[in-house]
Amino acid sequence: MVKLNRIYTRTGDDGTTGLVDGSRCPKHSARIAAMGLVDEANSAIGLAICALSDEGQRALLTRVQNDLFDLGADLATPAANDDFTPSEMVLRIVSGQPEWIEAQIDALNERLKPLTSFVLPGGSEAAARIHVARATTRAAERAMVALAADVPVNPSALAYINRLSDLLFVLARVVNDDGRSDVKWVPGANR
Repeated sequence: MVKLNRIYTRTGDDGTTGLVDGSRCPKHSARIAAMGLVDEANSAIGLAICALSDEGQRALLTRVQNDLFDLGADLATPAANDDFTPSEMVLRIVSGQPEWIEAQIDALNERLKPLTSFVLPGGSEAAARIHVARATTRAAERAMVALAADVPVNPSALAYINRLSDLLFVLARVVNDDGRSDVKWVPGANR
């Protein structure tokens, strides 16, 4: 259980931040960059939710937001001996979380006709906000992959963030009247 009585601690004034295991990490590190971009993606999803009227879509993205807090906790907990086993004291993304996203993608994608062109990020305000969240999620994924080049990162966490951008893409198309309001890319249209 998290309990926050004070928001500021002053412990980060030296340019470091605390991790779950009690260690301190420079705020400019790859780990903190990845955590920060996951937070940005979560915030972008929150903004997208504000533009949605469909309660099912809102609930789907609210569940994703909760998962992204789990992902942030996972990234904030360095793995001992490459062990990503969750416990009562260690929160990890587990394989069922990216599998759930895959099931959501499949269910949403059934409503859509196959793409015949790439789509521009837009169509409706809600879809455009979801595309911003998708692009931010891709940035978080790149940061997590960069972190994984230096230290072990939970494979389920990497799978989750990769699937999430796909889910957001498909959801943006659904929000755009099941793809009928998508704005198609016309290669070389302005040459």
